[in-house]
Amino acid sequence: MRWLAGPLALLCVLTAAPTTARADNPIVQTIYTADPAPLVYNGRIYLYTGHDEDGSTYFTMKQWRVYSSADLVNWTDHGSALSLTTFAWADANAWAGQVVARNGRFYWYVPVRNRATGGMAIGVAVADSPTGPFADALGRPLVENGEIDPTVFVDDDGQAYLYWGNPRLWYVRLNADMTSFSGSPTQIPLTTSGFGTRTGDANRPTLYEEGPWVYKRGGLYYNVFAAKCCSEFIGYSTAPGPTGPWTYRGTVMPTQGSSFTNHPGVIDFNGGSYFFYHNGALPGGGGYTRSVAVERFAYNGDGTIPAINMTAAGAPQVGTLNPYVRQEAETMAWESGVETEPAGEGGVNVGWIENGDWIKVKGVAFGTGATSFSARVASATSGGRIEVRLDASNGPVAGTCTVPGTGGWQTWTTVSCGVSGVTGTHDLYLRFAGGTGTLFNVNWWQFGGGSGGGNLLTNGTMENGTTGWTTFGSGTLSASTAVAHGGSRSLSITGRTASWNGPAQDLTAKLSNGRSYATTAWVRSQSGNPSAKMTLALTAGGTTSYVALTPAASVGTGGWTLLFGTAAVSWTGTLSAATLYVETAAGTDGLYVDDIAIQ
Repeated sequence: MRWLAGPLALLCVLTAAPTTARADNPIVQTIYTADPAPLVYNGRIYLYTGHDEDGSTYFTMKQWRVYSSADLVNWTDHGSALSLTTFAWADANAWAGQVVARNGRFYWYVPVRNRATGGMAIGVAVADSPTGPFADALGRPLVENGEIDPTVFVDDDGQAYLYWGNPRLWYVRLNADMTSFSGSPTQIPLTTSGFGTRTGDANRPTLYEEGPWVYKRGGLYYNVFAAKCCSEFIGYSTAPGPTGPWTYRGTVMPTQGSSFTNHPGVIDFNGGSYFFYHNGALPGGGGYTRSVAVERFAYNGDGTIPAINMTAAGAPQVGTLNPYVRQEAETMAWESGVETEPAGEGGVNVGWIENGDWIKVKGVAFGTGATSFSARVASATSGGRIEVRLDASNGPVAGTCTVPGTGGWQTWTTVSCGVSGVTGTHDLYLRFAGGTGTLFNVNWWQFGGGSGGGNLLTNGTMENGTTGWTTFGSGTLSASTAVAHGGSRSLSITGRTASWNGPAQDLTAKLSNGRSYATTAWVRSQSGNPSAKMTLALTAGGTTSYVALTPAASVGTGGWTLLFGTAAVSWTGTLSAATLYVETAAGTDGLYVDDIAIQ
């Protein structure tokens, strides 16, 4: 259904007139989101949120959502990877949780209402990919005492701690399996020296309310939490150890915004520190219809956290976005009118597009100039047009692609058109035009031409079968329509006899000595949970060396894992061979690979 009563419809009204570039907070506009929990993994930020239902008059929440970004401003919507239905024993309250990565897997700790007891309990779900899908790890609560808001921290010695609580604050020491714990839940003393002094409530003498977020930095342990309901602000305490003793340090974010709750998440990423929170800034927003936002900050010289204010501008962009590799349509900095939904080809697509709707993608680096634009589209009606515009939704039109009717909302085809005047770095606006009603869906887009960083690979999308690809070592390479990350095909390799065997492509004539290259690839296992990586074999002057293009990451059978990395490539003498290939750290499991790019 179209969220006509929700933030989208109101956003359409407020942004109906074409505008120039605007603020980037809140970072999700298609739905209401709350309780942010960021995770840095493999060069990206994965953001896990709750979902406030439209028109809520209570914390009516049935699912959790996943978003990711490499630049803090363009966020990819990965849909819902976890919901109440995941836990057969739960019946309500998909509230604030957190995901941690360990043992090559991802563990999502969430509070839900236990159907049998009617009380709140902490469950844990597990996945092989940061985007899921997640499955109930236990079939029962991990721990239950009627309290909420779990956060997990893994210390340098490998010991993991689960903290949670409202009105009290608890912890347990998790075992290495991350789904069991040793000992009994221990209550952390809530003293005024440790958590500040609250006035006016004899039952709650300290400022601690809920939503703890525990982490370590420079040998100091931080507990950032929602303080003094209601309305809440964000405070924090520090300690010399993971269980205390805690000392209250003051306010991180004062009471601001139109939500009477707040919820913190703190990370470091690419040399910067970032604070995630929620407010009620979207149209129709409030205490039960919240939206996630982010700010960049810098610690004081003594390790204390400065006061951080909510802004509409949000965090600055880290780097730029490459338009010459396939980009998911649901990757956006801002939008007007559109929604997202599961795509029949896998992943998520942008849908419910009407005349005048648009998507903004920030900081797109076109280099010396793009010459073409392609998009994957579907329409059960007569389609419409995609207008490629620069720097504003009413900016200059660089090109227009006609979208035909395809016979169904999930019947996909690829359309292309020429573009001109697209050089340098710009904000990209895809503005949609056509008749009345819903026009078409978009799954992905990509620009062609230009020398600003195009994909060096032939058939990196795998849509042309095995064209351009060979096997490094032994194994059988074939095109597969059984699974695909995008489009309709991936590459399958079976019969590997060594861990270094995998799909490969010759880049000898395409590399420049001394240049850095960014590599992305989506990989999925056909059996087992191997760690996969991208490697470049260079032979120059009779010597072969190996460049790690991406770090190794665990891949599973239940979903796609993104490999991502940047590496400097150089050699001495004459380059006689350069081969990019996918391998595993160990084992010979069969693999699927899709959407590989090096630029």
